[in-house]
Amino acid sequence: MSMSMLLQLQSNASASYILQQLPIRSSLPHNQIPSPLPLPSPSTRRRALSLITITTFFSDCCFCSNYSWSKPAVSDFVELPASGGVKALDLRIGDGETPSNGDKVIIHYYGRLAAKQGWRFDSTYDHKDENGEPIPFEFVLGSGKVISGIDSAVRSMKVGGIRRVIIPPSEGYQNTSQEPIPPNFFDRQRLFTTIFNPTRLANGEGSTLGILIFDVELVSVRRGSSGARAGLLKEVIDHIHILSASDQYHSLDQVFYLLFK
Repeated sequence: MSMSMLLQLQSNASASYILQQLPIRSSLPHNQIPSPLPLPSPSTRRRALSLITITTFFSDCCFCSNYSWSKPAVSDFVELPASGGVKALDLRIGDGETPSNGDKVIIHYYGRLAAKQGWRFDSTYDHKDENGEPIPFEFVLGSGKVISGIDSAVRSMKVGGIRRVIIPPSEGYQNTSQEPIPPNFFDRQRLFTTIFNPTRLANGEGSTLGILIFDVELVSVRRGSSGARAGLLKEVIDHIHILSASDQYHSLDQVFYLLFK
């Protein structure tokens, strides 16, 4: 069963549950009207709304006019390997290079919070320079500067690609210093007071409070020291294979001499 079908079933079940619990108007005489069933608890209603929000959000992939993306050809989200449960859907496959640990990656993103009915808490397209151009977000892959879910999302992307990810609380914000951080004070307050709300956490809502939905575009990659070393090593190996295959050079000593003289 696809992620979208599963979410739809969950949200339908949650909505049906709420509707079934509401008092029903009847044309029966007053003394024959059955007593209404008790309303669900606030935490149950909030969980149901979170499920409905996620389903509604994914029903329309082109949710913002800033994007000119086509609807995705792939209908299912897949869990990224070694990501802690991050699920991804590629809206556009890039044709550039893939980043490595130590590389500086430049991305644009939209960030939404499922617990607030898909509230968009931040977007790089809202950050403008003096010319009114959007300012992308930069970070070093594997540095721990950003939330783990963003690291996992970008790691297997290619430059030019656009990916939508559902980030579980365990891979999202663990403290208020992790990036990306909304620059607006009130947005930061609303984001973190929702995710780290002690009352709602005590009510067992920790599995839904911190669910994040990010759309990430990998704009470019700048090779860091480790990435540069990996690129150089690959180039050396390729040359070794070429030169070793030649009848002119029969020893590795000759090959390395030619490469590094």
